[in-house]
This record gives sequence, structure tokens and C-alpha cells, in this order.
Amino acid sequence: MATRWLDEAERAAWLRLIAVAELLPATLDTHLRRDSGLTHFEYFVLAMLSEAPDRTLRMSALARRTNSTLPRLSHVVRRLEERGFVERTPSPDDGRATDARLTAAGWDAIVAAAPGHVETVRRLVLDPLTPTQVEQLSTIGEALLTQLDPKGHMTRELSEKEAPQ
Repeated sequence: MATRWLDEAERAAWLRLIAVAELLPATLDTHLRRDSGLTHFEYFVLAMLSEAPDRTLRMSALARRTNSTLPRLSHVVRRLEERGFVERTPSPDDGRATDARLTAAGWDAIVAAAPGHVETVRRLVLDPLTPTQVEQLSTIGEALLTQLDPKGHMTRELSEKEAPQ
């Protein structure tokens, strides 16, 4: 099978996408660390818990929602527990599973961090685009995610299976 090399337009688009994929996470991380003392991933974990029913998710569901391995997530949740932002408990409906729950302090932390984070996202990603480009970005993201995340773990609303019973 012959390699289908990128043409100049495809190459330019690819290089720009890779540059954004490399630069954006580090920039978001820097701003969050400076402004709220959270890494971008810690913020993401707290945000997913804040949106869950009863602010609680099974660790396995939280791992899917954050595109994380259980060992990485467990390490980060342990750090968040040490700060009083999250607590882990055995799942009441499945003794083999563990639930992570956002505490009141965790809620306060995400509420305090969110305005600055949203402003950074707006400044870096949305404000440079026209409304039409924002729509196109959403459409492009959806098209790419059908290949990268076909089950929609990172983008779908929480299902009853993911939320603790």
C-alpha cells in the first residue's frame, strides 16, 4: 500500500493542529498553577466531579471522563485528597469499586479557579476566532472525536452507569 503523503495544505493544517495541541495544555497549566495552585489535570478532575450527580463518580468513570489511566488518576486524586478537595469511599452498590466525591473545599476551589480559567480559554482560543470559526472549530472537533473517542467518553453527558447509584 502506497503512503498517501500530505499535500501542502494538509501539511500546514496538521502542523498548526500539532502546535496548538502542544502549546495549549502547557499554557493552561501555567495559568492555573499561578492563579489557583491547581494543575490543568487537577482542575479537569475537579470540574468533572463538580458536574456529576451528587458531585460523585466512580474512579473508573472519572478515568474515562478525563482520558486517564486509573494509576495516574489515583495518584492525582490522592494529592487532591491531601488538600481536602476530594474524598474516596467504597462504592455503596459495588464493594469492588471506589467512588470519588468532591468535598465542600473542592467545590470552593473549582468555583474560585473557574473564572480565571474560563477567561484564559476565552483569550487564547475563542476570542481570536470569529463566530463562524467557533462553529467550524466545534464541527471539526466533533469530526476528529468520532475517530479518537468513538464512544464519546470525554464528551457525552454522564450516563446513569457512570454515576454512583
